[in-house]
Amino acid sequence: MGYYVRVEENVKIYVEDLNPEGNKTILFLHGWPGNHNLFEYQFNQLPKMGYRCIGIDTRGFGNSDKPWSGYDYDRLADDVRCVIDALELRDITLGGHSTGGAIAIRYMARHNGYEVSKLALFAAAAPSLIQRPYFPYGLPREAVLDIIQGTYNDRPKMLRDFGDMFFFQHITESLSDWLFHMGLEASGWATASIANTWLDEESLFSDLEKIQVPTLILHGIHDKVCLFPLAEAQNQSIKNSKLVPFEFSGHALFYDQKDKFNKELTQFIEE
Repeated sequence: MGYYVRVEENVKIYVEDLNPEGNKTILFLHGWPGNHNLFEYQFNQLPKMGYRCIGIDTRGFGNSDKPWSGYDYDRLADDVRCVIDALELRDITLGGHSTGGAIAIRYMARHNGYEVSKLALFAAAAPSLIQRPYFPYGLPREAVLDIIQGTYNDRPKMLRDFGDMFFFQHITESLSDWLFHMGLEASGWATASIANTWLDEESLFSDLEKIQVPTLILHGIHDKVCLFPLAEAQNQSIKNSKLVPFEFSGHALFYDQKDKFNKELTQFIEE
């Protein structure tokens, strides 16, 4: 079932809510530049196993409203809080992929982990997507500037190029088109604004240390977007965390090794 949650006076967020009667709830935050449909291969299986699966479309993406502003992690985390309050969610597992992982981390710090009992990070863009003087493990700053420039000059080509980095091995042209069209559903300004947030945001380092709940870190060792050392940094900074490397995965580990992904996630929830 799909519906909208108002997060600001003129902004509504699209929410997909599968198996509302499920025993345990997983709230999924997707990565850039996709939407909740990135988790299709989880939504196909996990409700069958008794889980309630909720996917949010980040503002500016998918079916959500596309306002001009509000693409910093504080506002995006507040949007998540609005959904949790509106749906009266309790004792959930919060899962985030890539930028969604960064938003999940900011949520935990900014909202003190409100109603989240477990955190799951999938190829999370934290503590920094880009290289910084004190953190040499991300992408070069220029790579993100190229993405922003590409968004403004030829967004379809930028999306195609990004899709080529996304998966571990060769995929069908049809699957490539699936990801491409998801990216086109976003607005150009939101696509660029999120990329600017990667450049500007530096507080995720301290956010990691504020996380108090058990945390699962799943990360592909061949990830070309959020490089594997990011996962090691997350594991070092989050007190009660477990890192599971995915040996045959790139950035799309929820597809590259979907059976392993679903198994690791559900085992963690049941622990």
